[in-house]
Amino acid sequence: MRDRLADLTANSRHEEEEVNITVDKGAFMEDFFRRVEEIRALVDKISSQVEEVKKKHSMILSAPNPDERTKEELEQLTNEIKKNANTVRAKLKIMQQDLPPDENANRASVDLRIQKTQHTVLSRKFVEVMTQYNETQVSFRERSKGRIQRQLEITGKVTTDDELEDMLESGNPAIFTSDIISDSQITRQALNEIESRHKDIIRLESSIKELHDMFVDMAMLVETQGEMINNIEKM
Repeated sequence: MRDRLADLTANSRHEEEEVNITVDKGAFMEDFFRRVEEIRALVDKISSQVEEVKKKHSMILSAPNPDERTKEELEQLTNEIKKNANTVRAKLKIMQQDLPPDENANRASVDLRIQKTQHTVLSRKFVEVMTQYNETQVSFRERSKGRIQRQLEITGKVTTDDELEDMLESGNPAIFTSDIISDSQITRQALNEIESRHKDIIRLESSIKELHDMFVDMAMLVETQGEMINNIEKM
């Protein structure tokens, strides 16, 4: 009778442990999906902000002397995108670190498949949105450069693309106007536009550099996760 009672007690404890494991597992996945939704919402927000940036770019490019308020709003949007992007990247890295480390023991786990797939999908979506943002920034830079080149041509100052790039990289807006004021009848409006466009480009440079560094980081993350998903699916 004692042995039977001991068996029943042991079985009861075992069942309780299984219940606790199941509950803990369910709670973990519930928390995981909450984090997934947080990241997805942030990526969607960045996507909407990128569309707003495109509108601001169009407004700035369509006006010879853009309103300063529009430029301030653009700068604010840029800062918000940077902040949100860094938050998403950090959350994705934490999510990756929280994935089960023992690949061999857990490959067949349904939960593991879900976690890694979700992480990869989110990472790729994030890279896709940030790629669109980068293309938007680069396009704005090129179009601003084109406006500068046209204004310089009006003054009779013809520059090659390489010469223009050297001027842009100088970081000094006055370099475009210092040697043409006395040599032409260029209007103050044209001078203002040249210097304004150059300042826009200077502001863009650091943003484009930061985006490039982020792409390298996230591209490696996506590639690694893609390989993991492929390995899991082969099991």
